[in-house]
Amino acid sequence: MRFMDCTLRDGANVLGKGFPADLTELMLRGLIENGIKVIEYGNAGGIGAYVLGNTAPLNDIEYLELAQPYVDKAEIGMFLNAKRYKEENVALAAQYGLKFLRIGAEPGMSEKSIPIIKAVKAHGLTARYSLMKAYLATPEEAAAEALQLEAAGLDELTVMDSAGCMKPDEVAEYFDALTAALKIPVLFHGHSNLGLAPANALKAIEHGGAGADCGLLGMARSAGNIPTELMVALLQEKGELMDVDFYGLMKFLDQELVPAMAAHGYKPALMPMDLILGLSGAHSSFMKTFKKVAEEEGVDLMKLIVETSKINRRDPSEAQMREVAAKIG
Repeated sequence: MRFMDCTLRDGANVLGKGFPADLTELMLRGLIENGIKVIEYGNAGGIGAYVLGNTAPLNDIEYLELAQPYVDKAEIGMFLNAKRYKEENVALAAQYGLKFLRIGAEPGMSEKSIPIIKAVKAHGLTARYSLMKAYLATPEEAAAEALQLEAAGLDELTVMDSAGCMKPDEVAEYFDALTAALKIPVLFHGHSNLGLAPANALKAIEHGGAGADCGLLGMARSAGNIPTELMVALLQEKGELMDVDFYGLMKFLDQELVPAMAAHGYKPALMPMDLILGLSGAHSSFMKTFKKVAEEEGVDLMKLIVETSKINRRDPSEAQMREVAAKIG
């Protein structure tokens, strides 16, 4: 299962066109320490956008320098809008040790994109591709164009629901067509304008998709992306992404990133504890007792809720909570 965290690129839209250095370092550390190792990074408009007016707190060189302590610890790359392509930016990405560039283009731009794919590959980088506004093409048209990109050396394709307008049945049609035509992995990138992004990602995976893009706390342009933590929870239930430390990630979000983003006026639509309640099936009316037991027994509150709820979601008693706390220690 492939999994890309786009917080440090698409998520930067919640604060303009990029995160400041302190938040950037905070998220790089939080992602990597908790096992999330494929990270799209930098200016929200991609490499080369800064000089064209996508002003962010840092320019491309500053983001690239900031990433240096992490480039050997994770697969870090940047977005490259095909309309802004300059080979010098591809060379810059390679010089600073990035592992990939993800070319972004709308349907019908294969003629322009093929030379870019070849340039990315020539510089020793993995060539990923975002088919932006994929819904502007039919599934068959998208598959035909993707075949041309694959033949040019493309390593991975992402179907991007840029407006958050797609529905699960539509997603299934696109992934049936694309995965039947291609040998390379096909992923899904969804926005939450209709509240369907997580359902769409699961449907994509059911129909041959290799994974999904996500953002911490759902941060991204417009209504946001699939929350990284939600996707990890859903896929770990299926036995996937088991190398990600889910509770470590949740602790990082709850204790570090949520407060840091609150200082910038950002509050996520899905708070970490609300995700835990949904994941476990625990009713919020039991929270007072859960908190009391977790504090007195010195255990992780989120893990206590999930593990107790596996035994009793109807009416968990304090005694049951303490039994579980003793086991999870």
